[in-house]
Amino acid sequence: MPTDQPRRRPAIDLLWLRRLACAIAVAGTVATIAAQPALEHLSPLVAKLAAGNRAFGVSTYDLSLENARSLARSNLDYVYVDMEHGPMDFVALHRFLLGLTDRAAVARNGDVAQQMTPLVRLAPYGRESPQWAVKQALDIGVMGVIFPAIETPDQALRAVQSMRYPQRRDAPYPEPRGLRGSGPSAAAWFWGLSTRDYVRRADTWPLNPTADLVALMMIETTDAVRNVEAIAAVPGVAGLYLGPSDLSNSLGLPRDDPRVEAAIQTVVDACLRHGIACGITANAADMPGRIEQGFSILGGGRAGGGLPAAVDAAVTAGRAVLD
Repeated sequence: MPTDQPRRRPAIDLLWLRRLACAIAVAGTVATIAAQPALEHLSPLVAKLAAGNRAFGVSTYDLSLENARSLARSNLDYVYVDMEHGPMDFVALHRFLLGLTDRAAVARNGDVAQQMTPLVRLAPYGRESPQWAVKQALDIGVMGVIFPAIETPDQALRAVQSMRYPQRRDAPYPEPRGLRGSGPSAAAWFWGLSTRDYVRRADTWPLNPTADLVALMMIETTDAVRNVEAIAAVPGVAGLYLGPSDLSNSLGLPRDDPRVEAAIQTVVDACLRHGIACGITANAADMPGRIEQGFSILGGGRAGGGLPAAVDAAVTAGRAVLD
């Protein structure tokens, strides 16, 4: 079992028993991972998830160097740039990634691994073709993509394919067939690798256990919940990320309706059954419950000009549960 599991509630009830069953399912997945040889990952997010731990991060619209430098020293595991609702500005994204590079940390740690994993949430929905935007973002150097409004396993499959290079004939993980075009120079420079080593590591985890890219599918419609088992089973999907506001709109219900939470639980249960990560954004009050529920990727909210007090409080509350 991971050392950072949430504390038990003193009262035993049906909800607690359900969550205990989920924890047992997680334990089986973690035990399988722990039995494998230890791997060094360049992505802090992948390293945390591969070890069976929770990961904490933020989203941002602010692509300024000042915000990048502040986040680089914030002790977060990931940051995702929201280009779904913000501008699809790849020049600004490139500048932001460069700003995340903390040279003092490089000197202190003796390696060029990023201190936090940069992700991007792109504008194209699952029903659109995201391939061109994925290629642009990955070639700049992001280490994962969040795909909005994925509703079918076929959409999830195309998303994974857009992140993978076509595999060599003797590759151990040839499927799903990769569609990403070759242009790794800038990303290899940002990762601190030769182009050959970048291509080797720029694959989708956990399909390829040595890889450092993550493909996260946003579940935010009734169709997505209906198809969640098949979506979670697509090879190369690292996890599912809930969009509760869009999900409640799709259900035609207020955000605080219990049926919205029931749909969220359906997604969490699917993630646990398939041994993949499950992500959500939570405030300080909700963070302990989301951790107990089984979420492993936990966003504290939106950052800009550094960490707002409410976002810092959410991350602090989450980490306090695991202490």
